[in-house]
Amino acid sequence: MYNKVIMAGNLTRDIELKHLPSGVAIAKSAIATSHKFKSNGEQREEVCFMDFSMFGKGAEAFAQYMRKGSKVLLEGRLVFEQWEDQNGQKRSRHTLKVEEFKFMESKKDSEQGQPQQQSYQQPQQQPHQQMNIQNEEIPF
Repeated sequence: MYNKVIMAGNLTRDIELKHLPSGVAIAKSAIATSHKFKSNGEQREEVCFMDFSMFGKGAEAFAQYMRKGSKVLLEGRLVFEQWEDQNGQKRSRHTLKVEEFKFMESKKDSEQGQPQQQSYQQPQQQPHQQMNIQNEEIPF
């Protein structure tokens, strides 16, 4: 099976950076993308919002340079999350687990100290290492 998602858009909020007890960094935020099309001769726009998370040194670098409104390209896999809220209701959503990202700031932004067109790829983890990270309690 194949599960690969690539999204380019703007961050909808600042990065929330936390660390697991093991010291591994976790960055969380959301991205907004849009698709413009014509329907019955009228220009329309469809917007998609997606929460995402990333782990490790890449998460720390991402949090250091990216802010709400930053343009980014994210690549990873779609994950279905399920949980029970405070009222006992079952909740679910799809999120993006980022494996690679690219800063896509404009030239004007890069002149103000922001990186321009920089890429980062998460190091490949051994299956048992990845499982340990996923099984730790996430402090969110």
